Amino acid sequence: MQSRNALLIDLDGTLYHGERRVPGADELITALDEQGIPFLFLTNNSSAAPETVALRLNKMGIPAKPEQVCTSSMAAAAYMAARKPGASAAIFGESGLRGAVAAAGLTEFTGQTGKPDYVIQGIDREFSYEKLARAGSLILAGAEFVLTNPDLLLPSEGGLMPGAGTLGASLEAMTGVKPTVIGKPSPILMNFAFNLLGVGASQVTIIGDNMMTDIKAGADSGCRSLLLLTEEGVTTPGNLERHKKLSGVEPDLVRSTLQEVREWALSR
Repeated sequence: MQSRNALLIDLDGTLYHGERRVPGADELITALDEQGIPFLFLTNNSSAAPETVALRLNKMGIPAKPEQVCTSSMAAAAYMAARKPGASAAIFGESGLRGAVAAAGLTEFTGQTGKPDYVIQGIDREFSYEKLARAGSLILAGAEFVLTNPDLLLPSEGGLMPGAGTLGASLEAMTGVKPTVIGKPSPILMNFAFNLLGVGASQVTIIGDNMMTDIKAGADSGCRSLLLLTEEGVTTPGNLERHKKLSGVEPDLVRSTLQEVREWALSR
């Protein structure tokens, strides 16, 4: 029987802020590796391949392997491939999304006539009016609209930037079509991660700093949740009650530092 201690660990806001490692992140991951506790780094960010995510973590001193990374791009590509193997998809996103689509055996649609099976949209920092018009026209022509993740804001070194959800909102406004959302809090990403771990929802705890995505994802998918409650995360001691009301859920566990998270993980 698989371990009941499997973990899904959010990245931005939980293990790092921008390029700065959150204190205790390296010790937590090292301890999990040493104790053989199964886990995945779970991210809504669709822009980077697992290899790129792992490299970034290692550069910050957080040990990581590509096979320990689960992204919304991977889950989105798997979702499309399961519904229609070998389907065509018009991609509005970055390299991580293109790589995941190709790895799933799907074909990127680049034609000027006809329509693809899917329009898949993630974060795209080269999004333009022309891309909006093209994606919208393909959706209106009947392509299924898939959104990698609903995040409206994307943290960056220069502050908050528009996220994939903001771009998706413009497409939804243009077409009147609601997308299939893959990333947290959707159970689609969570179930994909459970399958990668080889465990059921009852065997997993998701760890994150965001009530609206991480903690709601746990509640909606049937696994436990641990809220990392710091002054630097999305959910802070000052806005916790408001975020509880907005998300409509409660975390199963709350910890204030990653050192406390490590102690909890090792004590089970």
